[in-house]
Amino acid sequence: MTQQLFHLSLNDEQFPPCEFALKDPDGLLAIGGCLSIKRLKNAYASGIFPWFNENEPIMWWSPSQRGIIELDEFHISKSLKKAQRKLNPVVTVNMAFSQVIMACRKQRINNEGTWINSDMLLAYQEAHKQGLAHSLEIWHDGRLVGGLYGVMQSGVFCGESMFFHIPNASKLAMWALVNWLKKHNAHFIDCQLENPYLTSLGAKVVSREEFLTRLNIAAQFSVPDTMWLAQTLDNIYD
Repeated sequence: MTQQLFHLSLNDEQFPPCEFALKDPDGLLAIGGCLSIKRLKNAYASGIFPWFNENEPIMWWSPSQRGIIELDEFHISKSLKKAQRKLNPVVTVNMAFSQVIMACRKQRINNEGTWINSDMLLAYQEAHKQGLAHSLEIWHDGRLVGGLYGVMQSGVFCGESMFFHIPNASKLAMWALVNWLKKHNAHFIDCQLENPYLTSLGAKVVSREEFLTRLNIAAQFSVPDTMWLAQTLDNIYD
């Protein structure tokens, strides 16, 4: 299929087929539009996600190689098990979404800059209010020490970002997320892009074609109403 970069209008919230995405930069499919809830829902349902820096136009991506974590292939190292026993954290979901996304933003800004710009921040906070975006939190001695957030509207949890204030806290968040998804018979985690950190947790790469096929299958999954109610996850590491 011919590569083509699409310019989206503010009114039309549909996306072109992912197969049109550019090879350089890999996966760039469209520019423009907005970050409305309806558009975000359409994007994630189509295997597309927004990623752009402050003062740049909204850019929409569907890379040719997609990083995913199979729930049964998540790697739990001996050191992570030791960290869990030592920390014995309290794990919650949707108890501190704004704190989590702000912590993710701050950590990225301090380290390498961030795509969690002001527009993205507002959009995902609204997505959380609308039941589309969710957070998982790691607490120790009453303090938020790690967590992650992402989007889930089918059997796939589309991870966006994570943070840690103490060693292993983000890994503990991912481990808890995997167990929570397995408990509800979800399909897999979309990591968007592979990196060494995620690879150490068991992430692998699949082709865009395979990812979209599996995403369509996962669309048949109905997210339980109680899954993302604000709650504490007891015995989540058992």
